[in-house]
Amino acid sequence: MKILALETSARACSAAVTQDGQILAACCQNSGLTHSRTLMPMVESMLKNADLTLDGMDAVAVAAGPGSFTGIRIGVAAAKGLAFAAGLPCAAVSTLEAMALGLSHLEGHLIVCAMDARRSQIYNALFEVRGGTLIRLCPDRAAALAHLAEELRGDPRPKIAVGDGGALCQAALSELGVACALAPARLLHQNAIGVALAAEAMAAAGQLVTAQELLPVYLRPAQAERLRDRQKKESGT
Repeated sequence: MKILALETSARACSAAVTQDGQILAACCQNSGLTHSRTLMPMVESMLKNADLTLDGMDAVAVAAGPGSFTGIRIGVAAAKGLAFAAGLPCAAVSTLEAMALGLSHLEGHLIVCAMDARRSQIYNALFEVRGGTLIRLCPDRAAALAHLAEELRGDPRPKIAVGDGGALCQAALSELGVACALAPARLLHQNAIGVALAAEAMAAAGQLVTAQELLPVYLRPAQAERLRDRQKKESGT
């Protein structure tokens, strides 16, 4: 199965194409430019340089969240547009699961996925590698770093933090007495290759959706929504 994948959940922006577990093309940019400016030219260039076409894909995958609200919206909107135009199904991939796949060779390790959610919280999920297979241990969640430290305290498995919030998480856990390594720089940040590989498993499990059904996953309300709700509560309306 040939999958075009997009990753826009954080500062870096990436795209990739995989087929049956093999990487056919990949492109990443971490220049600080907005994803709305860089994503589609990146996809177009990548496909052209690899002599691939959108019509030749079997599905479009995207990191649907959690992550940057703006980044997720851009990625999901792009995936919906590409899939609708080509009549392709979509995969709404967990950003956290996709990043964990980069460490799926670490047998017996506890993989601590982390994205900075502000307010001393991270978007988090925990995975373990058993027999070369990535096993999810909890749902995607917004977790306080102090609560995560208590949850992991006493767990004997070697721990490794990954994701754009990995350094923040590793430092906080270490300060709170929980030993945790940090993924090497080349594997630290989420990327579209992980999204594509996760999507292959979703396709095999019959978990693809239509372009119309593809939705972002935010885990918690945006700051503007929280402010609006607080103002309503304070005004009594």
